[in-house]
Amino acid sequence: MSIFRDLHRDGTFIIPNPWDAGSARLLESYGFPALATTSSGLAASLGKLDQQVTRDELVAHVSAVTAAVRIPVNVDAERCFADSAEGIAETVDLLAQAGAAGISIEDYDPGTGRVETLEAGAERVAAAARAAARHGIVLTARAENFLYGHTDLDDTIARLRAYRAAGADVLYAPGLRERADIARVVAEAGGPVNVLAVSGGPSVPELAELGVRRVSLGGGLAWVAYGALRDAARELLDSGTTSFKARSLPEEDLERAFRRD
Repeated sequence: MSIFRDLHRDGTFIIPNPWDAGSARLLESYGFPALATTSSGLAASLGKLDQQVTRDELVAHVSAVTAAVRIPVNVDAERCFADSAEGIAETVDLLAQAGAAGISIEDYDPGTGRVETLEAGAERVAAAARAAARHGIVLTARAENFLYGHTDLDDTIARLRAYRAAGADVLYAPGLRERADIARVVAEAGGPVNVLAVSGGPSVPELAELGVRRVSLGGGLAWVAYGALRDAARELLDSGTTSFKARSLPEEDLERAFRRD
């Protein structure tokens, strides 16, 4: 667990998001220091939409991914599948037992279709932090405002500061794309910041210059893979050709990723 925590002490690292054990093993083979699950990517792999995966399905997924790799895995735990502090703690316990080096908790409630109040969000982060501390795992608190059309940066920063005070180790406001906004979050949030890499947003070197500690991709890699599958299927249906095979993963990459000495 300390390996994952140490990654957040200085510098900037990329934490890509596999959607199954095979993609996790492949990403590990390319040298990434840690991985993170993706709720949307996992849901797609199960034939579901995001926010429809059950806790049991997530725990099984985490067990499979952590068993497949030798590097730390952070878990997108959505809102920890619970409305109470006891339920949040139970989810953290289950994910820790499944091998998670870290988890995230977000302040959006799909049941109500609203972002929690700052006070409620902080209470939920505190419950997760107490449970995470028992296992020595890294807790990331997510302020979801920008994903749901609430672009008040002052409110987002206030939330992140409150979540830090409640015990979060890492702070994350997915949806930020402007350099000035990211710089403010890094300067004012009060702890290590994760940024979601987005099309048209700053590059990883630019994020590093801004002081971002961790860069993730959410479901981005999963959607690239599904996009390639769509394109191949359309070519087969439309022309009956297989030129897409020229873009196949080289066999040596599979050998390197999947062989265990």
